[in-house]
Amino acid sequence: MRAQGSLDSVALVLEGLARRLGLESKLLESRLRREWPDIVGEQIAAHTRPDEIRFKKLVIHVRHSVWLHQLTFLKPTLLQKINGAAGAPLVTELVLRIGDVVDHTGEIGAAEVFCTATTPSPQEKAEAEFHAQAVQEQSLREHLAAVMAQALAHSKPVS
Repeated sequence: MRAQGSLDSVALVLEGLARRLGLESKLLESRLRREWPDIVGEQIAAHTRPDEIRFKKLVIHVRHSVWLHQLTFLKPTLLQKINGAAGAPLVTELVLRIGDVVDHTGEIGAAEVFCTATTPSPQEKAEAEFHAQAVQEQSLREHLAAVMAQALAHSKPVS
């Protein structure tokens, strides 16, 4: 039990909020997209890209069937690295699929590769603001609401 009058760090508050809202896997997806080469290594990252986490399964797009076959043998190691980066066992299975992969060593930056320019709808903004209202500090609350609205907009199906 926490002593009366003690303060939690912002990281602990945000971690608890993400857990309550079920955003842990979305936050991990974002981190994997940003730090993929650092997590799995440049060689593997050049031929793969993380896509999404659904029901604790991470979908990874692989450039070629030869790489897919090779990565099948590396699944336990990759899973350990991914969960190590997450700091918790948020992923229990890796699903490998042949798909488009942009070379991480090319001129296109990882943020441009994995983030599409989506504008949150007014409903998504309102939902994010509703969930962020528990945060007392205004600038932090606004930033958190903006991040959550962007995540909501990014996760909606493409028409």
